[in-house]
Amino acid sequence: MEIILAIVIAAAVIFFGALISMGNDRQKKAIDGLREQVVLWAVQDLKIKREHLKQTVQVPDPLQWLSQVAGRVLGQEASLQILEAFQETQSIVCVDASGEHKMIFTIHSPGEIKNLVSGRQAKLSAYASGNPLLSLPRNVVCLELSILNCGYMFDLEFPHAWGKLTGWSAENRDRFWMYLAP
Repeated sequence: MEIILAIVIAAAVIFFGALISMGNDRQKKAIDGLREQVVLWAVQDLKIKREHLKQTVQVPDPLQWLSQVAGRVLGQEASLQILEAFQETQSIVCVDASGEHKMIFTIHSPGEIKNLVSGRQAKLSAYASGNPLLSLPRNVVCLELSILNCGYMFDLEFPHAWGKLTGWSAENRDRFWMYLAP
């Protein structure tokens, strides 16, 4: 009798555990669906609010804009000066006025740079052209600059600022990368 009672209790515990587990899965799916809907709503709300601002976006001083963006990401004020620009990698090398930071800005992600460097010609031209982007050390600090860490107008201002600074197009780009050179 005790064995039957123990088996019934064990079966009941397993049964209720399975019910709770299924309920948790349903709740998780419902919460994930709700989270997705909230994100979509927030994105759409931002798009509506920003649509009228899109027509009036101006970046009067692109170097000042770049300094402000770099300052936000670094967590300290930055006053940048452009040292050099490289057409083949669409990158610019800047230095902070204090001389503390040397930064390389580019529209190419770390993965794209690896692809550039992996080609034989790129390896040879890295040393021939003096392009620091193609000869970065493995442990270089790379920071992605986007709407998340540079302000909600970043993706609208960036193409204007980049175009004025470099003369290169950055249309349909909503982020770029900053490498802190050693």
